[in-house]
Formats: sequence, structure tokens, C-alpha cells
Amino acid sequence: MLTRRRFVAISAAMAATSWPGAAHARRAARLWTGQALGARASIRLDHPQAEAIAARALAEIDRLENILSLYRADSALSRLNRDSRLETPPFELLECLSVAGAVHDASGGRFDPTVQPLWALWAEAAAAGRRPNDGAIADARRRVGWEKVALDSAAIALEPGTALTLNGVGQGYVADRIAALLAEEGLSDILIDAGEFRALGGRPEGGGWPMRLETGARLALRERALATSAPLGTTFDEAGQDGHILNPTTGLPARSAWRSVSISAPSAAVADALSTAACLMPDQASVVEMTKQFSNARCEAAFP
Repeated sequence: MLTRRRFVAISAAMAATSWPGAAHARRAARLWTGQALGARASIRLDHPQAEAIAARALAEIDRLENILSLYRADSALSRLNRDSRLETPPFELLECLSVAGAVHDASGGRFDPTVQPLWALWAEAAAAGRRPNDGAIADARRRVGWEKVALDSAAIALEPGTALTLNGVGQGYVADRIAALLAEEGLSDILIDAGEFRALGGRPEGGGWPMRLETGARLALRERALATSAPLGTTFDEAGQDGHILNPTTGLPARSAWRSVSISAPSAAVADALSTAACLMPDQASVVEMTKQFSNARCEAAFP
């Protein structure tokens, strides 16, 4: 059994100074609902050209999925995994992998995008109603390791049998890109929920976007991103014991000291990857130390 969050929401308002009729436009916000990132999506825009801007945002999400998604057979990532090499890779794939590599180093190798062979093994076993055996796990582990990846602007190459997943960083990266696109359209006061939150500006009525963490703590999000990861938030088994965050060293689901960890950072991609990595760190002190390696990133809460 595999479950995951399946909702994407974007709310944005036109900057008050960018158009004389902005205040009037805000009284006629447009709401669009449909599909994006393989999920139910909602876009609410306070703008006289809301429909056209929403279409451009959705087109950008679709373009990014064609690069980063494992669920599209012809995406750049899927082709890389299939062929073990991708010539002239898209900039977005290189940028996303660069974030992943930085968090890999900061986490002492605990965050590793090459766990895809392990993830595929556990998913296949779950579909058959069982857990993978020790021999299969050991075989998959031999194909895991960030050192098996070589990347530059000319090509990305993987050792045979190695494969990448961006599930721990991709949603945040997409949120960052959509925030940038909407800002270029002249919008401010943006909140994007693509599985991780990205705020550009605050609420149109003033103040930051209110967030409530699982601990009960509250914070106001403004010009920042917030990502929360839970080791058992998505599970392979019906009993809910085998979580989707896998330890690259053992090949087993993470056994974390807490139920969820929330990280904030200026970048949603960084917050996304750090919150995933945090579930693999031995204690909260190590999480705090890891986040210090990224400008203005911090651990907001760890829920035991």
C-alpha cells in the first residue's frame, strides 16, 4: 500500500502598486481546479488576467514534470534512469541534483537520491503484499551511492543499475519555480502548497501566512518555505510500519526518533530535502547542525 499527499494549491494576489485597478481585481478572484504533479490542484489568483496566468503556471508545472518526474516514462529523469546517461541535461535537472548533492554532503550521506533501486524494490514487494528479503535488499544496496553519479552541463552519467529519485526534493523545487514565475507576472502575496509550502510575500490582508505545525506550534510564513517530513507519513505496508524514507546504508525504512520534522528555509527545494534528511539523522542536535550549513535554514520543530 502506497499513499501520498495529492493536493497542490496556489494562492496569489497582484501587487497593489503594479496596476491601478488591483484593489478592484481582488474583489473578483478566479479559482481554477484540476490536475498538476499527479495531484488535485487549486490555483486562486486575484488578477484581471487570472485565467492566462494560471494557464502559464500549469504549463510550467507540466514542463517541469517532463524533466523531473518518475511517473512519466519519457521525462528526462526517466530516460536517465533507463539509459544510465543523459546528454546535455536540462538546467532544471542539474540544479535540482545540485541541491540534492549539497544536502547529501551536509547529512553525511543519509540523504541520497540514488535510493531509487531500493524504493522500487520495496514498492514492488508491497504490491505483492510482502517485505523484500535480505538478499534482494543487499543487491539493491550495491547499486546505491552518490559516488555512482557524475554530472556536469555536458552529461549526467550513472553506473549501470543505479537510478535516481527526486521525491525528496522535486516538489519543493517546483514550488520555487512557480513562485518565481508568478513574481515575474507581477504578483505578490503568494502561497504555494505543492506538498511543501513556499511563500513569496505575506497575506494580501497583511501579516505572514499562518502555519500550524504538528507540535501545535504556530509560525507566520513570509518570504520563506516550510517543509515537513514524517517517516511514517507514507508507508509501504497496510500496518503502517514500513515508511517510505529509506536509509541508504541499511536499505531499510528509517527508524526515526520523531514522527515529523519541519524545516524552513528561503528555498522550498532546500527545505524539502533537509526535512527528508532530518528523518534519517540520529538526534535533533545533528539536524540543527545540518541546517546550519544552509543560509537561513532552521529546524522549526521535531515531533517525537
